[in-house]
Amino acid sequence: MIKLCVGPRDVASLRAGQARRLVLDPPLRHLTRMHPKRAEEILDGGSLYWVVAGYACVRQRILDIRSEPGNDGTPHAALILDPELVAVAARAMRPFQGWRYLAAEAAPADIGSGTGDMSGVDELPEKLRQELTALCLL
Repeated sequence: MIKLCVGPRDVASLRAGQARRLVLDPPLRHLTRMHPKRAEEILDGGSLYWVVAGYACVRQRILDIRSEPGNDGTPHAALILDPELVAVAARAMRPFQGWRYLAAEAAPADIGSGTGDMSGVDELPEKLRQELTALCLL
């Protein structure tokens, strides 16, 4: 699945917000109004890819999908997430509403998975490498 990250402006903010929510109200979950019709497929190793600041740049494994009431009492799907944010090869994304299914073959590769060309990264100045990493571009 792929979803826009609303609120946090960068991955560090997403990480901090999720860390707070994990402590205050475990397990870590994201509520969505629509229950995925392909839940079994998603639970078979699927992830939620977050679009942060216009780029799909991190993912989280979806561990479970439960039914929970939202703040207004209406039924929602709770996507139970692994707290680990995994950096992926950043991909520019246009805004969209809700979430979308993302085929495994269309999903961005994990950074460090050996599937992307990372040649020359070591020659970049350290400050530039840190900034690109913070933006999930490396």
